[in-house]
Amino acid sequence: MGSTHGVGVVGLGVIFAQYRETLVGLGDIAIVAVADLDRARAEDVAATIPGCRALSVAELTTDPAVDTVLNLTIPAAHAEVALAALAGGKNVYGEKPLAATLTQAQQIMAARGQAWVGGAPDTVLGTGIQTAREVVDSGRIGRPLAATATWVAPGHEAWHPNPDFYYREGGGPLMDMGPYYLTSLVHLLGPVESVSGASSRSRDTRTIASGPRAGEEIPVEVDTYVTGTLRHVGGAISTVVFSFDSVATHAAPIEVHGETGSIAVPDPNMFEGDVQVRMLGAPDWESVAPSAGYGDAGRGIGLIDHVRTGADRASGALALHVLEIMTGLLQSARENSPFTLTTTVQRPALVPLTPASDWS
Repeated sequence: MGSTHGVGVVGLGVIFAQYRETLVGLGDIAIVAVADLDRARAEDVAATIPGCRALSVAELTTDPAVDTVLNLTIPAAHAEVALAALAGGKNVYGEKPLAATLTQAQQIMAARGQAWVGGAPDTVLGTGIQTAREVVDSGRIGRPLAATATWVAPGHEAWHPNPDFYYREGGGPLMDMGPYYLTSLVHLLGPVESVSGASSRSRDTRTIASGPRAGEEIPVEVDTYVTGTLRHVGGAISTVVFSFDSVATHAAPIEVHGETGSIAVPDPNMFEGDVQVRMLGAPDWESVAPSAGYGDAGRGIGLIDHVRTGADRASGALALHVLEIMTGLLQSARENSPFTLTTTVQRPALVPLTPASDWS
């Protein structure tokens, strides 16, 4: 490997713009190749990034200039691309979830050999979640006892012109948004040992509301309201709700409750946000200044963090554990029985407070 860590990107959809903003212009990490089902799109993108080439997926996953394959394809293609990259001797960093199914994710981890596998979300490495984590670790709220996590919306068909994949296997509110919240809960409270879930599906079709397909009905193949409880290894219990069947909520995205205080945690889909603490007997909530995490970070910081520090804060093992939490909730809901996890992971190390000037 040379002095520059070469990244090859597969999948140049909407989310690529955010990764591009983070990764282009770094001195030690560079996007050296791109691939997409739309070859013309890949060629257009490559022409705007110095030193970048448009390749096929097969070419990219074996190209000697590529050290890590950044997998930004849709969930159904995550496993195929990741396995091809690992077979080509590359590291893999992918969008969430790690794969569309737990079996596929296990295949990825089994095939990694000496390669590194990492995965989104890395929003948890920003100052929002990491500052909340530092408050927990400092003992300020005492022993953590419980947490809540809530994400609700009326459904992505209200704004997305092609929302089909949100309602197929690998989609739904849990698989789509759950990784942000559940990964945060593992950072905050540690791994999960068992889950109990309940779920429902409000209707079997959805109607696209915008774009050229407006008015078209699409099938719903997944449950669109999922709730459950997680029992963490350390004893804390988290209660979670994920919904495409709700208009709005006043609930904080995440709250952590300890013996002597509570923390209101900001949106885990963002890198920053106001962390608030209310102590036992205090009259009101108090904002906490950022005390940990990458400042002004963007998507791709998990890859940067690993390349530069060797840390495994956005590891494939964590992504696999979170995926089993999600599939376990769905299995528990189907079978009306608790689910015991087979995977675990070490709680990732806290990110020291790192201003943008020190990493970008």
